[in-house]
Amino acid sequence: MSVVIVGGHDRMVRQYNDICKEYACTSKVYTQPKGNLENMIGQPDLIILFTNPVSHTMAKAARTCAATNKIRLVQSHGGSGSALRGILQTQLSERGST
Repeated sequence: MSVVIVGGHDRMVRQYNDICKEYACTSKVYTQPKGNLENMIGQPDLIILFTNPVSHTMAKAARTCAATNKIRLVQSHGGSGSALRGILQTQLSERGST
């Protein structure tokens, strides 16, 4: 499963990628505003939006991309590793049961 993480903490980027690998997911992480984020997100299976540590512009871009391309979007207030693990466990179990 491919995952794009929008928001979160700069110091956690490596941990986010490592956690995604633990769940056999490929990942891209965007913690800072960059060019055209909507195009950079691409067509992942899942977008994870950490809403507390993110700019409004980035959050809007993630939501727009998800809605436009019919990509599943999960929002979480925190940007911790345990929050990411919980999201991935839930999404993978739901995906396996469908």
